[in-house]
Amino acid sequence: MGKRKAIKIRSWNEDDLPAIVACQKAAYPDFDDHYDERTYAMQFAAFPEGQVLAECDGEIIGYATSIIVQLDESVDWYRYDEITGGGTFSTHTPTGDTLYGADIAVRPEYRGQGVAGKIYKYRKRIMKRYNLSRMIAHGRIMNYSEQEGILTAKEYVEMVAKGELKDSALNAHLKAGYRVKGVFLDLLQDDSSLNYSTFLEMPNPDFQPVRRKIAGAPLRRPVRQYRVCAAQYQMRRISSWEDLRQSVEFFVVTADAYHCHFLVLPELFTAQMFSTMPPEWTPRRAVAELAGMTDKYLDMFRELASTYNLHIIGGSHPVLRDGKLYNVGHLFTPTGNVYTQDKLHITPGEREDWGIHPGEGLSVFQTPLGRIAIQVCYDIEFPETSRLLAMAGAEVIFVPFSTDEKRAYHRVRATAQARAIENSIYTVIAANVGNLPGVKTYLLNYGQSAIFAPSDFAFPIPSLSGEADPGVETVVIADLDFASLSQIREFGSVRPLHERRPDIYELKARKKITVIRTE
Repeated sequence: MGKRKAIKIRSWNEDDLPAIVACQKAAYPDFDDHYDERTYAMQFAAFPEGQVLAECDGEIIGYATSIIVQLDESVDWYRYDEITGGGTFSTHTPTGDTLYGADIAVRPEYRGQGVAGKIYKYRKRIMKRYNLSRMIAHGRIMNYSEQEGILTAKEYVEMVAKGELKDSALNAHLKAGYRVKGVFLDLLQDDSSLNYSTFLEMPNPDFQPVRRKIAGAPLRRPVRQYRVCAAQYQMRRISSWEDLRQSVEFFVVTADAYHCHFLVLPELFTAQMFSTMPPEWTPRRAVAELAGMTDKYLDMFRELASTYNLHIIGGSHPVLRDGKLYNVGHLFTPTGNVYTQDKLHITPGEREDWGIHPGEGLSVFQTPLGRIAIQVCYDIEFPETSRLLAMAGAEVIFVPFSTDEKRAYHRVRATAQARAIENSIYTVIAANVGNLPGVKTYLLNYGQSAIFAPSDFAFPIPSLSGEADPGVETVVIADLDFASLSQIREFGSVRPLHERRPDIYELKARKKITVIRTE
């Protein structure tokens, strides 16, 4: 028996369109009306992430199309053309709460090999990524013609659902996790189904309804916003990694309890582990030992972000890469993925005492809620990098930081607030507080977590959305309003991004800023 060929699921690109048309015709030979490349091009342009395909040895063997919509709950059912804009996907609503599975097809010769299951798994990831309440679809009942005159369409569907009859289309939908909400006539011209179709619903088990209400949908709430939580982390002596995890989980549970979308922790809070190491160790040996815990750090945050369906900026952590040590900020997403941003500007203490090297490159992360960036501590004190990130589309810069005394803290605070004002963005700073007696490599911590906004009429005075009480273990939480942010960028009292003077000065990144779409 030959080895089964690998099946790859991926998003479309424009070159795939002819093969997708051919795949649809092969999958649905009984349909008279097939979509052409132009229609599929419009669907792809409306929502590229929702259009996926299955590929085997370079051949497209299946595909699926979907969009995000906001439906009126008082309406019992919609026609396909109403939901999809006549198949153009002009109805795609990025801030809607429902994923509509418009179409799915697998070439006949590849059916029964789990292709549809793999495609559905990808669709479920989209539901989780965008925190959508459900996926809906209209499904065919392809074998109903065999029962015509014997059973009503509703009776036929009920018997298939009970396992008393089989239907190639409906059984596949039920296996994927759909449940039948209704049976309707004349939604589509479909001779095999005698023009009947099922209305199907698949709830998202990871749906966070309060977070959805906070983020808002345009038909119900005109404001696009999300809630952020900045931890103020108490450094104290501990005896194990489990003690550190317990502290981290406290902040994760807190962010979840207050329905936050993002949690940010401070820079190098994992240095708390120094208190578990022999006091005679040199700083370089201690930080090397800490870098050796990177796998534990990654596993912990992947699990927590996935379990609590939360975006977590896990502060920063020392990472050994190609024989050099870097201070690296990490973004963990609800799907369990991780993205990184190196600290670019290294303080004399980090360089001389710990052997930390400056990193490379700037990144903007395109999340389902908006574009964010990470600048680790000292980086926020350099206005050039923040301006470059804002010009690349960043709306929020998260700043994990760690400072030992009040003057150092005020450098971070003052510059983070300035970056928010001069770039018309939000900045969120997260601090360590407390002390580690007996740990020479990390004695003192002074800081105050805060969330800064631009300085204009839509925002509080003095451009401060919230701040924690200093010196205690706590959090600061605020809702960030991006409708107001967009408005003041265009119509504010001053418009610093628009009113620059490139005829006098120029700011240009030597290396292209990477925009990363997160999963």
